[in-house]
Amino acid sequence: MSAGGTDTRTLDHVPSEEASASFLIAIDHMSSRTIRMPPDGVLQIGRSRDADVQINSDAVSRNHAKIVIAGGRVQIEDLGSHNGTLLNGERIAGTVDLTSGDVVAIADTLLILRTAARVSADAIDLDQMNRRIDQEIARATEYDRPFSVVVIRLPGSRPRAASALAALRPMDVLCFQGTTVIALLPELDPHPGREHGLALLAAIGPDAQGGIASYPADGCDTGTLLAAARSSMAMARPGELRIASSASIEHQLGNTRVVVADAAMVKLYDLIRRLARSDLTVLVTGETGAGKENAAVAVHTWSPRTEGPFVSLNCAALPESLAESELFGYERGAFTEAKAPKPGLMERAHGGTLFLDEVGDLSLGLQAKLLRALELKRITRLGDVREREVDVRIVAATNIDLDAAVAQGKFRQDLLFRISAATVAIPPLRHRRQEIPLLARMFVQLESQRLCRLGLELSESTLAELAHYDFPGNVRELKNAIDYAVATTEGPTIQPWDLPARVMGRKTDEIPVIRAERKFRPINDELRELERRRIIEALEAHDGVQTHAAAAIGMPLRTFTFRMRQYGIEGREHRK
Repeated sequence: MSAGGTDTRTLDHVPSEEASASFLIAIDHMSSRTIRMPPDGVLQIGRSRDADVQINSDAVSRNHAKIVIAGGRVQIEDLGSHNGTLLNGERIAGTVDLTSGDVVAIADTLLILRTAARVSADAIDLDQMNRRIDQEIARATEYDRPFSVVVIRLPGSRPRAASALAALRPMDVLCFQGTTVIALLPELDPHPGREHGLALLAAIGPDAQGGIASYPADGCDTGTLLAAARSSMAMARPGELRIASSASIEHQLGNTRVVVADAAMVKLYDLIRRLARSDLTVLVTGETGAGKENAAVAVHTWSPRTEGPFVSLNCAALPESLAESELFGYERGAFTEAKAPKPGLMERAHGGTLFLDEVGDLSLGLQAKLLRALELKRITRLGDVREREVDVRIVAATNIDLDAAVAQGKFRQDLLFRISAATVAIPPLRHRRQEIPLLARMFVQLESQRLCRLGLELSESTLAELAHYDFPGNVRELKNAIDYAVATTEGPTIQPWDLPARVMGRKTDEIPVIRAERKFRPINDELRELERRRIIEALEAHDGVQTHAAAAIGMPLRTFTFRMRQYGIEGREHRK
């Protein structure tokens, strides 16, 4: 698949000022890549050479579909294709709106939307929902209160608004998007939120499927919470409501545990599993610490070579003078320190997989020798004239743009063609934030077991701090931060001040915040403000009818009217 006229650099190679732009993660049976989307414009999708997103498949029409971006709104339109376009598993007709995390399927190619901008499927309803979630995040952050977001889909038909509204409390907020319902549930953490979500699910229909995400355990911004709820919904069976924290997929790769929950990461590991069955060379791209080596281990573990060795070489860690001898080996006397013959990494990986990390740092001379070895499947040790056969699968990884390196004369184009028979682009952690709390909890468990400090937990405020940090070092930086916190915290709960200064945004010479310095509002003030807000919401939900509003929040009418006078709330009574 190619994208003519569209910047297809992975985000790993895009400057930070571009990080908020919208993009598509495209995954087919051979590769994954990132496709930049314009702020406003049209992306044509099809088999035609003129298509912006070209999909080379007989199952795809020449002009199959188009994506329109205008004013922060993203829409996809099927152009009367023969085999259709699927959105989150359903065939679309005409123009349909997209939100971040939606999965578009065209033949065997998946397009997953990612955007930091506000994307509206309904110009009024969804925009209002986004603003309400933003407001709820601000309230929950200030008062340390939970809330949940539920996303439910009824395949094939539009949910009835009356049934959905009747299933929830007056303070809850609903948004309808075609066959999907979004519900905001203030004051409810995952377990009571799930009970209310199940009531909504039952009201919508027996075939409905849903997901629930809660603040701050599953995310601390609107986009992450909605994406987490959508991802868990996609994993739910008909009639089931999945909690986001339980909707992750864990892969055991030898001694390595890999947890994925983001829709793009789930699909990427499905792609890796398919690629592993072949003997193709695989190029893994992504930022430092994003998980490229885990992807390489997965290729090896799931391949027919799994019983063979997995040998790794960090090409950036070796000086050029040693890289050749490490890769190809040497004979005795090949150089002064060569007291005995030594097989190189390619020989040691015979029958298995050789992982070339940071392959872009190899010198041009060594690139030429590596290309010859890959083409002939033979190597020659330093100081020897005999060629030795090697049966090795190559998985390479890089955090630089190799196409740009080719243009600059720093990387051989023929070698790039040879090592990129299939490509896998790993998105950075900041683009899959719903995985941050899952990974953080896993790292706490692993490190606390290693240090015999069982029972350690992350506080909700710590999860919020982690969720708001961009992690330029990606998963590796997150693990280091958690390991540091586990080693240094004194209590049973890891608090924000236990995290490294960089994650907390402190200068290294600043004194860490201690518990005594945290400022609190009087709890009675918080309770009065919450009570006043709920009374106003109940009145708004019942058109000012005090009798109904008081019943909705479980407050005696006499107390309700007294509180209205006490808080200066104007209302009107329509007793029936």
